[in-house]
Amino acid sequence: MGPQPPQGNMPRPPIPGVQNLIAVGSGKGGVGKTTVAVNLAISLARLGRKVGLMDADVYGPNVPLMMGVRATPHAIGDRIQPIEKYGVRIMSMGFLNPGDKPLVWRGPMLHSVIQQFLRNVDWGELDYLIIDLPPGTGDVQLTLIQTAPLTGSIVVTTPSDVSLEDARKAIHMFQQVRVPILGLVENMSYLTCPHCSERIDVFSYGGGRKTAETMDVHFLGELPLDPSVRIGGDTGKPVALAGSEDFMTMARDVERRATEVSSEKRPTIEVED
Repeated sequence: MGPQPPQGNMPRPPIPGVQNLIAVGSGKGGVGKTTVAVNLAISLARLGRKVGLMDADVYGPNVPLMMGVRATPHAIGDRIQPIEKYGVRIMSMGFLNPGDKPLVWRGPMLHSVIQQFLRNVDWGELDYLIIDLPPGTGDVQLTLIQTAPLTGSIVVTTPSDVSLEDARKAIHMFQQVRVPILGLVENMSYLTCPHCSERIDVFSYGGGRKTAETMDVHFLGELPLDPSVRIGGDTGKPVALAGSEDFMTMARDVERRATEVSSEKRPTIEVED
């Protein structure tokens, strides 16, 4: 029998110094989830926030490549020191298991490394810790949800029906385990023709916004299918470094939503005689 969803009163101790934990997930791979997580983290840092980026995609850790980091973290005592790049503090399994060698791990081992990344890394004072989840709704997602006080989640999709179907599964998962959804992002939404500037809807049109409305979740907007985003990720110089207005707008919206959901779920204390 697999892990059970957490109960509403299950203790989830805070990460010392971290104000907001935001998980970026998707129902399926290949939708640009890590691209969104990386550029969101850099955009928040450009807004003057203290930001960390935790790569929880232990089977396919792409954050080091996209951030252009090849260093190896060191420890001070029993505290792992994150690597800092572009104003973002980063931790990834890709630092510890570099190259193309795959990890063959089962649930308990995943649980252990996720706990170490959350609680044994010296994150310091952070306004936001962005967590790049693996695709799907498996052990890593449940471990995080069960043990960390997530402020909220972001679900990434493309406009295609297949991607949207899996995005709905991810939304249902977060809703069932009572993690607020900050919003749905439609990535690779459209292509702007470099010759005539006409919008081309490569993967259909409007599916992300319609899905968000149907499921009563906030829509964080459309991100274009832009070659510069791919080039930035492949070369370790994400497009947000140049102040991408699409990602800056999304970062401001995510920040606003994080404030909203935090105020909604602030606990009240009742004192009885």
